[in-house]
Amino acid sequence: MDRKLITFTVPCYNSEAYMERCIDSLLAAGNRAEILIVNDGSTDRTGEIAAHYQERYPNICRVLTQKNGGHGAGINHGLREARGFYFKVVDSDDWLDEEALHRTMDLLEKLEPQGGIDLLVTNYVYDNTDPSLTKSIHYRNVFPQERICGWERTRYFRPWQYLCMHASTHRTQLLRDIGISLPEHMFYEDNLFSYLPLPYVRRICYLNADLYHYLIGREGQSVEEDVLKRRCTHQVRVSRLMFEAYDLAQIRRDQPKLARYLIHALIFFMVLATAFTRLNNTAEADRQVQEMWEVLKKENRPLARRLKYHSLATFLNFPGHGGRMFAIACYRLGHKFLAFN
Repeated sequence: MDRKLITFTVPCYNSEAYMERCIDSLLAAGNRAEILIVNDGSTDRTGEIAAHYQERYPNICRVLTQKNGGHGAGINHGLREARGFYFKVVDSDDWLDEEALHRTMDLLEKLEPQGGIDLLVTNYVYDNTDPSLTKSIHYRNVFPQERICGWERTRYFRPWQYLCMHASTHRTQLLRDIGISLPEHMFYEDNLFSYLPLPYVRRICYLNADLYHYLIGREGQSVEEDVLKRRCTHQVRVSRLMFEAYDLAQIRRDQPKLARYLIHALIFFMVLATAFTRLNNTAEADRQVQEMWEVLKKENRPLARRLKYHSLATFLNFPGHGGRMFAIACYRLGHKFLAFN
């Protein structure tokens, strides 16, 4: 089996309208990469378009076909089949910058003789359909640039900075060694994908390049407000899985800066789960939020209290109709100025 430097996995469900821009951007990596196009039970021309790429670029593109299992199932399938030393997920409506991609490939190739890395961090761009809202998220304040480091070398993340899937490229074997497997038919599971490997990451490198372009504003996206309201229970479930994943007290003793980031990420996602649920502006949504926090308090009371009462979540949990309206206003203000989704 020929090894590649990197595997790009592209989960596709009814993606005929935009998948070509995504795949074309990945082809700029050339023969050092493989592109796995995962057709997740599509009912449009996705399979036909994917087959065209496989036929035209047989040494780079492969089509994986599965029954519809959702985005997480597509990532799982890609990881099982990956031949690259490194693994990156690119959603079918997003794309990579060509110049930044060349820099990324060259850096990964340069680092391999030094033993490689577990995690490459790169910038990503919220590429909004309204150009005035386009924004790049960088990590220059967190990591040294283009040098291998551990968590002990990291500095503070700002409130809107977190290591999402778009910023992350993992060593494939690390993901396999920890047995990562994402839930099927669940939205926002990409947050698990970026969070769960972190305690196993020892060697990190940051490249200050705007590699990933994350499209915002397409109708029907999972980050549209109406969609967020309908799928809020998915965010709650994902947040709970993240909360339950690790003993953060133990991690704090062994790797305090890693624990600091993990708590930062938990605050971020618990705030989002609370905000998305309260967007529904109903008493039932309030009940769901309260139930979520009560469950977490039973799991780890000190940590749950810290997340709820000593973070932004405090301002989203005021009771009653007035509290709901305040939480919704906070969400929309953050969405406008921080572009956090």
